[in-house]
Amino acid sequence: MDHFEYRDGKLFCEDVPVRTIAKKVGTPFYLYSYATFIRHFSVFDGAFGEIPHVVCYSLKANSNGALLRIIAKSGGGADIVSGGELFRALNAGIPADKIVYSGVGKSAEELRYAINSGIRMINMESEGEFKTLKKLSRKLKQRVPVSIRVNPEIDPRTHPYITTGLKKNKFGILWEDAVQIYREMAAEEYLAPVGISSHIGSQILELGPFIEALTSLKKMIIELRGFGLAIEMLDIGGGLGITYKDELPPNPKEYAKVVSENLKDMGITLILEPGRVIVGNSGVFITKMLYVKQTAGKTFYIVDGAMNDLVRPSLYNAYHDIVPVEQKKRKTKVVDLVGPICESGDFLAKDREVQGLKEGELVAVKSAGAYGYAMSSNYNSRRRVAEVLVRGDEFFIVRKRETLKDLVRGEKIPSFLEV
Repeated sequence: MDHFEYRDGKLFCEDVPVRTIAKKVGTPFYLYSYATFIRHFSVFDGAFGEIPHVVCYSLKANSNGALLRIIAKSGGGADIVSGGELFRALNAGIPADKIVYSGVGKSAEELRYAINSGIRMINMESEGEFKTLKKLSRKLKQRVPVSIRVNPEIDPRTHPYITTGLKKNKFGILWEDAVQIYREMAAEEYLAPVGISSHIGSQILELGPFIEALTSLKKMIIELRGFGLAIEMLDIGGGLGITYKDELPPNPKEYAKVVSENLKDMGITLILEPGRVIVGNSGVFITKMLYVKQTAGKTFYIVDGAMNDLVRPSLYNAYHDIVPVEQKKRKTKVVDLVGPICESGDFLAKDREVQGLKEGELVAVKSAGAYGYAMSSNYNSRRRVAEVLVRGDEFFIVRKRETLKDLVRGEKIPSFLEV
């Protein structure tokens, strides 16, 4: 699953001891394995074999430029949700014709940037966006390939914060409304309705919801083609889950088999948007024990990493396996692993049975490659951490730790407050 393993009681990332990296860069930091990342991408891409497809890695999971360059060199594309992500993808060398753009709040400026960049497809998510695209395409006199992100009303049976395909969610357009917009698009000179899109959620652990979505989408494609629309692409989003604790998600081959069986003879190019499944288990978060605090009936392990660095436990009550960087014979303790942030919600684990640790020891928070650094912040004026990539027996700092001056960069004091 990954290239993080113990050797003689020491945690290694590929062929580099984690402790060696910590001595160089300090703590906390994110640590990524090149071998794991590229293997996950290759396995996912290879699972679809000869089926016409483009694997558009989801930047929102982790948009570090070094990881994006791996995607570009591997022939992958990008799934973006902002103008900033478009800039990052292009800057990393990902071809514009392998970039798809989703998201409910694309501004006119962002849409103009996407059109002028010549990306593969814009996944439209509202009638208001349709009107904006119509005006822009006429003004720019450029062909704009679009799809509509259809809300298929399918429950992916995952965390409510990462469910995206139900009527109550903000994403997508219901089919009865989408049909009318497709008809209007067909009459536009510069809007080219070339695809249909759907994304039902994230961290999905069974194939049933995907099968339901594909069944619905297949009917929609047939109906649209009946109107004379040349629907060439089907964007089925991402969402395939990973193992954080003891989950057993489908593997990419099982997923690909289901997709290909349901779309047989459709003459369609698949757009796939994996994120977490590529990068989630490619990264760990390394933090250091500061103090052991004992209160009546409660033990707190206070570490130098916090919710501003890794917010998933606080935001989703997400589980991340927590292990010592140095493996010894130890007794276990039930503790809360918490950080320095002044919030009761600042924790990496609650009531967790972990190996007994002492002050100064290093701790690895596993499965932290997705939605870790990408969701980090400067809350409590904490500097965002370093990111490190290991390849074989070498490691590279792919993002420097912020400095104190970085915290005030961009701020300007009005003249009446100057000393």
